[in-house]
Amino acid sequence: MKISEVAQRVELPISTIRYYEKMGIITDEYILREQNNYRNYSSEILDYLQVVKNCLAVGFTINDIKSMISLKGISKEEQARIIKEKIAEIEAAQKNLENAKQTLYGLLQTDITCENGFGKYDRTVS
Repeated sequence: MKISEVAQRVELPISTIRYYEKMGIITDEYILREQNNYRNYSSEILDYLQVVKNCLAVGFTINDIKSMISLKGISKEEQARIIKEKIAEIEAAQKNLENAKQTLYGLLQTDITCENGFGKYDRTVS
């Protein structure tokens, strides 16, 4: 399968697929080289790239994925630990966002105005 077909089927730009190759996210097991040195991808690349997309969508970084790939297989317990760590990170981020939202609601309740300069109180309002 040519890169353009892979890109279309997994809904990724060709440049992203090339980037994943360069970063080691797409390993040689998914790429066959033709005599003219063109890449020909195995059909398994489609499911694999969907897993990569899902990992990125839930907050794993490219480096996280590279680390998991480099392990060349992990136990179910290790996989559960990694997922639980990501859940904890998401929960912490949610807490931080909730705190930020409450701070913004608090700002709405103050008399701070930007009309007289950023962050200045309107002392004429009683």
